[in-house]
Amino acid sequence: MTLARFQMCIDGQWVDALSGKTFHSLNPALGEAWAELPDADEADVERAVQAAQRAFEAPAWRGLSATARGKLLRRLGDLIGARKEELAQLESRDNGKLIRETRGQVGYLPEFFHYTAGLADKLEGGTLPLDKPDMFAYTVHEPIGVVAGIIPWNSPLYLTAIKLAPALAAGNTIVLKPSEHASATILELARLALEAGFPAGVVNVVTGYGPSTGAALTRHPLVRKIAFTGGAATARHVVRSSAENFAKLSLELGGKSPNIIFADADLESAVNGAVAGIYAASGQSCVAGSRLLVQDAVYDEFVARLIERARRIRIGNPQDDASEMGPMATEQQLAIVERMVAQAQSEGATLLMGGRRPALDGNGWYYEPTLLACARHDLTIMQEEVFGPVAAVIRFKDEAEALAMANDSQFGLAAGIWTRDLGRAHRLARDVRSGIIWVNTYRAVSAMAPIGGFKNSGYGRESGIDSVLAYTELKTVWINLSPAPMPDPFVMR
Repeated sequence: MTLARFQMCIDGQWVDALSGKTFHSLNPALGEAWAELPDADEADVERAVQAAQRAFEAPAWRGLSATARGKLLRRLGDLIGARKEELAQLESRDNGKLIRETRGQVGYLPEFFHYTAGLADKLEGGTLPLDKPDMFAYTVHEPIGVVAGIIPWNSPLYLTAIKLAPALAAGNTIVLKPSEHASATILELARLALEAGFPAGVVNVVTGYGPSTGAALTRHPLVRKIAFTGGAATARHVVRSSAENFAKLSLELGGKSPNIIFADADLESAVNGAVAGIYAASGQSCVAGSRLLVQDAVYDEFVARLIERARRIRIGNPQDDASEMGPMATEQQLAIVERMVAQAQSEGATLLMGGRRPALDGNGWYYEPTLLACARHDLTIMQEEVFGPVAAVIRFKDEAEALAMANDSQFGLAAGIWTRDLGRAHRLARDVRSGIIWVNTYRAVSAMAPIGGFKNSGYGRESGIDSVLAYTELKTVWINLSPAPMPDPFVMR
């Protein structure tokens, strides 16, 4: 099989790693190499960051009005829309995500760019009502500089868009480092950015591994902001790296999200919501609803319905429109899922469904939709992120117990609440410590809606109007209105 060959985008040019080293990207559905990419090191990161810094300072970018930046973003959104099928197919091949889902995600990406394009010239400062009559002061939002975007493998295009669009709207330049497991679509996105008219060096992409490429990028002295999505262990390295350059940070670190089903819920909708929360995307979602908290009165019926529905899930090639669940994106992730399911059973969890690789032809990294019943909430499977199609279900008696369980977690990214009681819905939406609350739905997204978590799920927000402000510095300007000479220089004014 002939491998597809990709190059990095640095300063508007398509280049190999200076060392000449490469690595292979594996197709998760087949377990075999399909593409070859440059394996960048510190020297490649250096030229990418320097290119971004030059572009940040150059009139071709810095001299553009905010309105002009917005028009470029809108054009990029249009180009993504025109190439959506090609991009969807490429991402499905590269990371094993269902073509049904990649089509949906890529098809919606233009909305993110169009929405953010409209924000580019809405970043207004303000005048300050000073207590000094001879002074006038105002604030302005200015771009930060070079941004490092660190992208995971589970939804690379989507998770790049919610970093790239606000960073460019605010006037920054960016160096993107996608996961070594899913880099292809990010390189194609950079190609579309050049086609849209972004000046050379504004959007750069370096490919390679975290310890070499990623670490060199996040600690670079010219990087002024790091936008990271990924696991907590890697995030700790990023935080330590940022101490070298005092870069601003936004971190989205996943979660162990509760999906809370009350006795008065519409059980058909709740079952569908549970399936969407944990078995869609093969559970490889930061917001996966992997903790199912079910009220006693409907526990048995809910579990029976969920098992019946989940057993009908069609597992197969992600590029087949009929497939409903594809493979794990990496062989390592499959091994983690298997280990955690085994550990859960050793700790006392009961396997109700799944728990093994399906009998399929080929060498893909597939795993069955799995459900574990837990008698205690302190089991590891209830506390640690699996990042696979594995749900743990537990009973609760009343609202107070459900709330206590929901908040008994180091994470706080998302939560689902299933009830017909409007008061209960509002109480729990207020009291559950998560950055996203879905009531009688799950995994809904919008360009207008902020994404981010509490506690160990990270800090900062992506998407929505505040995401653009997060890529700016606030400057205060003072104007002396008095014609008189400056008074005593040894007294603060």
